[in-house]
Amino acid sequence: MVKHVILWTLKDDISKDDAVKIKADIKAGLEGLKGQIPGLLEIKVNTEPLESSNCDLMLDSSFENEESLKGYAVHPKHVDVANTKVRPFTSSRVCMDYEV
Repeated sequence: MVKHVILWTLKDDISKDDAVKIKADIKAGLEGLKGQIPGLLEIKVNTEPLESSNCDLMLDSSFENEESLKGYAVHPKHVDVANTKVRPFTSSRVCMDYEV
């Protein structure tokens, strides 16, 4: 199994009120991919970091194997969510993929 973890920071010019909706949209969009992409086993987005955090959202996902992760990266449904709900609103992205 392969884990795919991403941490994002929202753009600085996003208001707190807008951030709530944007984070909810990102969560719904990404978690909605479960059952839609081959090899995607689990997908969760955390939108409520503690004050001690230095990021705004975390994606925690699991895939059958590395090939499944590669397929997810280019799958049209994932690309659509990334291009419409994530990338327009985030300023930084950190990723770690690893085998479990």
